[in-house]
Amino acid sequence: MDPKLLSGGDLAFIGDAYYELVIREYVIKKDITSLYKLHEECVKYVSRSAQYKIIVAIMDGLTSEEEDIFRRGRNYNYKDKTMEYIYASGFEAIIGYLYLLNRMDRLKEIIDLSIKVIEEKGNE
Repeated sequence: MDPKLLSGGDLAFIGDAYYELVIREYVIKKDITSLYKLHEECVKYVSRSAQYKIIVAIMDGLTSEEEDIFRRGRNYNYKDKTMEYIYASGFEAIIGYLYLLNRMDRLKEIIDLSIKVIEEKGNE
């Protein structure tokens, strides 16, 4: 499977799953014991509004290749046409692309930045 040939939707599909797994691992390390509270904490990082905040905050630090992948994911024909959803899908496409190319150092860097953005901005 060549990630360069996958649709933006396919990349976002994989990126969504990988990003959520990493965030779940991050949150579980906070020693939260309530499943409800674990879920609430995860949503702070994985919701479309959170992903919108993240991509807007890190956009200037993306490589030109990552910007292209963002546009592919963003331009995918989604039923939900809100700016938040479209940008969140572009963010997920970047995550999926980097994951499938096994660019784990860059992937970790972007996810670490993502966590930092949400922890600094909170639920503004």
